[in-house]
Amino acid sequence: MTLEVRELGLGGVLEILPGKIGDDRGFFSETWNARKLASSGIDLHFVQDNHSRSAAKGVLRGLHYQLPPHAQDKLVRVVKGAIFDVAVDIRRGSPTFARWVGVRISPEQWNQILIPKGFAHGFLTLEPDTEVIYKVTDYYSPAHDRSIRFDDPDIAIDWPLPASDFQLSEKDRAAGYLAQAEIFDFSEGAGR
Repeated sequence: MTLEVRELGLGGVLEILPGKIGDDRGFFSETWNARKLASSGIDLHFVQDNHSRSAAKGVLRGLHYQLPPHAQDKLVRVVKGAIFDVAVDIRRGSPTFARWVGVRISPEQWNQILIPKGFAHGFLTLEPDTEVIYKVTDYYSPAHDRSIRFDDPDIAIDWPLPASDFQLSEKDRAAGYLAQAEIFDFSEGAGR
């Protein structure tokens, strides 16, 4: 079964397209194969799977990350609906600091996004009743959990829907700006 890995322009943020075999009964796909991904330079040990459902179009979750020693790599895929998924480089001293990349993730495209440690992550639902599954390389740690505003002007994400349509949690609504955030130091090797 084939596997395609595409670089998205920010060190270590990758789009992964697993192979898919189908017939009139349906399809089969290896959505995660450690051996195949290791041969592509992706050697991660995932410890937790998360599944979120958003009832409406316009639900925005993020920008989230965890600080060391509980920083997380994330592998995100959508099993129903569609999202605009964003990774933001928050590694102070990185040549791409505060830059972002976004990609549409959906079952039709059968794509995933790998977001390394040192990047904040967020997504916006593009369809109602959207379900997202993502693997992480460290357990959730409330003491290390942080957020950055989705509309931080220093990042300037070009979301595909108007902000007036967004539905946010109280946590995301109260998030601070990147300039004041506790973040990673690129010289300490956060991220790849």
